[in-house]
Amino acid sequence: MTVRGLSGPILASLLMVYGLGAAWAAGPVETNIFAVQGVPVDVTSTDATAAKNQALMDVQVKAFFMLVSRLGSDDIAKSLAKMKPAEIAPYLKSLSIEQETSAPGRYIGTFTVRFMPDKMQKLLGGFNIHVPTKQSDPLVILPVFRDPSGSKLWEDNPWRKAWLDLHAEQSLVPVIVPLGDFDDTSTLTAEDALNDDPIKIEAIRKRYESPSILVAVAEPAEGGGLHVVMVGDTKLGHMQFNKVYTADDGTIAGAAAQAAERIHQLMIDKYKADEDKIAAADNTPHTLSVTVPFGSPTEWNSIRARILSTPNVMNVDVSTLSIDGAVIKLLYRSSVDALQSNMQKTGLVLSQNGQNWFIQPTL
Repeated sequence: MTVRGLSGPILASLLMVYGLGAAWAAGPVETNIFAVQGVPVDVTSTDATAAKNQALMDVQVKAFFMLVSRLGSDDIAKSLAKMKPAEIAPYLKSLSIEQETSAPGRYIGTFTVRFMPDKMQKLLGGFNIHVPTKQSDPLVILPVFRDPSGSKLWEDNPWRKAWLDLHAEQSLVPVIVPLGDFDDTSTLTAEDALNDDPIKIEAIRKRYESPSILVAVAEPAEGGGLHVVMVGDTKLGHMQFNKVYTADDGTIAGAAAQAAERIHQLMIDKYKADEDKIAAADNTPHTLSVTVPFGSPTEWNSIRARILSTPNVMNVDVSTLSIDGAVIKLLYRSSVDALQSNMQKTGLVLSQNGQNWFIQPTL
């Protein structure tokens, strides 16, 4: 059977990738820059099997543009809108089913979709977007909302919703909001979190395999604002927030969304600043063997000149040279992420495919 718009070979490849990727990463919540979690699909077709097969195609396309928007921008996603499913398929690494239901002629599912890091980096590099391969350690947030009706941790409330709506599990600084399932609710209550119960909080931290966990307390303030207090030590350093946030719409929900977004952005800014300091302080020379494809001697000379003009590149030693490419030994200072970022400034993309590294001009 051929699914609408999807050829047999592509479907076979997709089903193979799907089957290989059915296992979760470590922990109940996945953190991966190149993964998109919670992608919903709802497909109707001639029967349940055909609907599911179509869903496997639809979800990768949907997740692809979600990832491009997140790592790049909405404008870049729009510029790629004409890409066909067959063009998107090579970027896919694996799929996992989070939830699924089916009925005659219908399939409803939620997926985690993972993409190939090197291919996504190269694609976005063509738009001068540098995507770091290294995330910070994940951070678990326990959002406690206090109002006259009591303290809420697992129940629906605007403070918990604000953190969930960030969908920050796969960001540069991964933020995990616990699922709130039976394991969580039977382990920790809002009162336990407010009292900083070390044993119960540690149990949650271990369940989500995160080195850091913080209790974030929020309560209504005058004028529709939200008073947020969050203090503690993390792998990012000491965190201390004690501030009232007020949204333009004057609602608690708006203030909660604004607070969560700004706090998370401050975490990202701190992580980037720390990584830049580490890269700047690293004066140890490193070597990297890189393949450089080219179409002509003129193009090779142009690429070589750009490589040598890249900040922190010390030397280029040509190991082999042929009519269509070269293998070079790159001598540089700083981290590989910093090197990739610097190369993009000179119009080059440094990407990895398996164990091999490549340098190519941006698109």
